[in-house]
Amino acid sequence: MRKAAGNGRKIADELRVKLDSRRALIGILGLGYVGLPLALEFSRRGFTVHGIDVDTRKVEALKRGRSYIQDVSSKVLKEALGAGRFTATSDFEIVRKLDAVIVCVPTPLRKTRDPDISYIVSALDEIVPRVHRGMLIVLESTSYPGTTEEIMLPSLQEGGLRAGVDFFLAFSPERVDPGNARYGIRNTPKVVGGITPACGRMAAHLYQQAVERVVPVSSARAAEMIKLLENTFRSVNIGLVNEIALICDRLKLDVWEIISAAATKPFGFMPFYPGPGLGGHCIPIDPHYLSWKLRTLDYQARFIELAAEVNGQMPNYVLGKVVDALNVRRKALRGARVLVVGVAYKRDTNDTRESPALDLMRLLRERGAVVRYHDPHVPALHAGSHGPAAASVPLTRASLRGLDCAVIVTDHADVDYQRILDGVPVLVDTRNATRSLKRGRSKLVKL
Repeated sequence: MRKAAGNGRKIADELRVKLDSRRALIGILGLGYVGLPLALEFSRRGFTVHGIDVDTRKVEALKRGRSYIQDVSSKVLKEALGAGRFTATSDFEIVRKLDAVIVCVPTPLRKTRDPDISYIVSALDEIVPRVHRGMLIVLESTSYPGTTEEIMLPSLQEGGLRAGVDFFLAFSPERVDPGNARYGIRNTPKVVGGITPACGRMAAHLYQQAVERVVPVSSARAAEMIKLLENTFRSVNIGLVNEIALICDRLKLDVWEIISAAATKPFGFMPFYPGPGLGGHCIPIDPHYLSWKLRTLDYQARFIELAAEVNGQMPNYVLGKVVDALNVRRKALRGARVLVVGVAYKRDTNDTRESPALDLMRLLRERGAVVRYHDPHVPALHAGSHGPAAASVPLTRASLRGLDCAVIVTDHADVDYQRILDGVPVLVDTRNATRSLKRGRSKLVKL
C-alpha cells in the first residue's frame, strides 16, 4: 500500500514538473466553440497542443489557418501553427504521447429530452486503449452529476490503472460565453473537481498554467452540479421574467419599464430580461440534464420543468403578437411577407444553435407566411427543421417596402432599426431594441 502511494506521488511529481516547464503535451479532444479557444490559450502559454476532432473538414480548415469560431481569429491560429505550438488531427494515435487530455465534445439532448452522452462514450472508446501512467484526463462536456465517476472512471480503470495513483481524472465545466469581449478563457475563473483529491490537485495545476483563477471543489460530481446550477439559475429566472412579460401584457403594462425601474434597487434584485425564447448551447439544454438525473431518483424538479415550459412557449407567444399586429391592419398571416431580424441565438454572434428565431420562422411558415430574414452575422441558413435553406436579405428600401411586418428576435448592435421601423407597416420588437428610436413609434409592437 505504501509502495503504491509512493509511486503515485512520484507520478504526480513528474507530471507537475512537466506542466511547470511547459514540456507537457496537451491534447484537446473536440475543436468546437469550447475546445479551440482552450487549445489556443494553452498554446499562447507556451505549451504544445494537439487538437483532435473527428470532423475532417474542421481539421483541414485549421491546418490551413482558417478559424470557423467567431471568437478565435485566423491570425492567432496561424501564429500558433507557425510557432509549432498547435496541430490539428483526426488520428487518435497521438493520445499515446499526450500528458493531458481535455475532452470538449458535444452533449446534446435526445428528442425525448434525455441526455445523449454518446459523444463522451465515443471519446472514451478512443482514449481507453491509449491511456497510460502519468496521464491526466479532464472532462469539460456538460453532463449530469455522476458522469465522470460512473461513466468515465470504470472504463479508464479497466486495464488495471488506478485513478489518483497511476493516472488522474477530473471534471471542469466549460464557461465559454460566445461573443463576450470582456471575459474569455484567461480571466474566467475555472472550477475543477477531481475523482480523488490527488486528481483534483493535478487538474487544478494544469489550468493554473492558462487561467488566472482556479476554484477547486470537493469532487467531480460537485463540479458537474455547479455547471448545471449556473445555467439552471439563468433558465429559471428567464422563465420567471418571461411570465412577468405575459402578466404585464394582460395588465396593459410595459414590462421593460417595470424591469428598468426595479433594477434601480441596489440590493435584493438582479435584472433578467424577457425574449422570444431560449437559445444557445447551454441554457435550453443543461437544466434537462439535472431534471433527468433527479427523475432517476424519483424526484420531480418542478421549478426547472415549469421554467422550460414557459420558455418553450415564447415563440408561440411572439407568433400571436405578429398575428394580432397584422389583424389590426386588416392583414391575414397567410400570405403575409414577414422579415425576421436576427437569427443567431445571441446578439453579435453567428451561433444559431437552439435559436428561438428558427422556431418562430417554422411557426410562421406553418401558418402560411412568406418568411425572410436579415442577420449580418449569419449570411446563410441551411435547410432544417425551421424550413428551406435561406440567405440573409439586405436592408434596402426596396426589400423593406415589400414587407407586411418585421420581427426583431435578436438585437444585434450593428443593425439599423430606425431604417426597419421607417420602412415597414408594423415592427414587433421582442428585445426592446427600439427603445431609443424617435420616429415611427406608432408602428411598434413590444413584447
